[in-house]
Amino acid sequence: MAIRENFSYTDMEEWLNEKRVTEIECLVPDLTGVARGKILPRGKFTEDRGMRIPEAVLGMTVTGNSPTDDPAYDRAISATDRDMILKADPTTITMVPWATDPTAQVIHDCYFADGRLVDFAPRSVLRRVLKLYEEKGWNPVVAPELEFYLTDKISDPDLPLKAPIGRSGRAETSRQVYSIDAVNEFDPLFEDIYDYCDMMGLDVDTLIHEIGAGQMEINFLHGEPLGLADKVFFFKRTLREAALKHHMYATFMAKPMAGEPGSAMHIHQSVVDAKSGRNIFSNEDGSPSQAFKYYIGGLQRYMPSAMAIVAPYVNSYRRLVKHTAAPINIQWGIDNRTVGFRVPESGVQDRRVENRIIGSDANPYLALAVTLACGYLGMTEHLEPTPITTGSAYDMKYELPQGLPEALSALRAEEKLRTVLGERFIDVYAAIKDLEHQEFMTVISPWEREHLLLHV
Repeated sequence: MAIRENFSYTDMEEWLNEKRVTEIECLVPDLTGVARGKILPRGKFTEDRGMRIPEAVLGMTVTGNSPTDDPAYDRAISATDRDMILKADPTTITMVPWATDPTAQVIHDCYFADGRLVDFAPRSVLRRVLKLYEEKGWNPVVAPELEFYLTDKISDPDLPLKAPIGRSGRAETSRQVYSIDAVNEFDPLFEDIYDYCDMMGLDVDTLIHEIGAGQMEINFLHGEPLGLADKVFFFKRTLREAALKHHMYATFMAKPMAGEPGSAMHIHQSVVDAKSGRNIFSNEDGSPSQAFKYYIGGLQRYMPSAMAIVAPYVNSYRRLVKHTAAPINIQWGIDNRTVGFRVPESGVQDRRVENRIIGSDANPYLALAVTLACGYLGMTEHLEPTPITTGSAYDMKYELPQGLPEALSALRAEEKLRTVLGERFIDVYAAIKDLEHQEFMTVISPWEREHLLLHV
């Protein structure tokens, strides 16, 4: 479900003229999900322009550094710092609601000089997986649910984050899950968010207050994966801008506050037959199909090896602990929120599985690509799931990597994921995450100063 269905370059030109756009933000989602690119005057934005940015833009850590001594990375990223050619995807054109002058934004795909898609670009990785589904006559359908925190603005990163002040003049100090009044504390902000999303065609659905102080969740209407990834990418940017306008921060860190639950990106997923439109997770008599069971089996088999993609930072693993509304294993169950893979109660056509392992800090393109890849491998390899979990999965053992180095070792070792997601993507991604971990290890935390300085 693109933002603008079947929009051609000619349609985009006419739309820009109708909106009297004066500037265009040409965006490329990088491996962290950050918007990179260039800003052009309207008159310079043409189909044959062939705008370029360095290939290394897609090979940087969240701090902006690049690996220097990783042979696999060096084979993937050109040592000559060559350019990528950017081509706009007209279906993603939308306005920038917070801009002073009429400004549009459009997502671009990255190409090599010979016309091939840059295979380690996030949109390219997702396209690669969707192509595998297309070859089988399947259309995956997804619906992301994105959790985030609103926090007070703070300029010193050494200080802990705090819940923001609402309309009452007070910050939250207790659990306010599903509280309408707690959401209404930030009415001016959420009115802007809904207005912005409506202007951009982001198809957001419900907004709820989650468990944590200042923690919210936004749900997206279901649709096709690339379009939904684009919308999540746009939404993250939009929410941050709206929050700043109201003198707050909005953060998608997996675990921004000690003592509060982490934030997830739960992804509901099903698969329909491309010809008939029938949900292949259900048999004609309404019972769960074998494909449905295989899909869950694939998630169970491969998601532990994919953790470095869906839990991409050191901070991500602080979320995945017992009794904090986050899974610790790969169990599955019916309407069971303690498992990694929850099957909601639903009708026959709506049968789906919810991946609850993914953090809100994950790149939406890569998160969708890898969870669909796991399900695809399950269906094509006929992987049976474990018996259903009916009680609390928190009482069971850990089955997921508990840190980034462990997760990266598992990712590098899983040949099937390398095949489905792309060899060069895995090499570039793993090298970047290795460097991020090295950078993290140079920082001394307050816990270390508190407990080790005078006691060891």
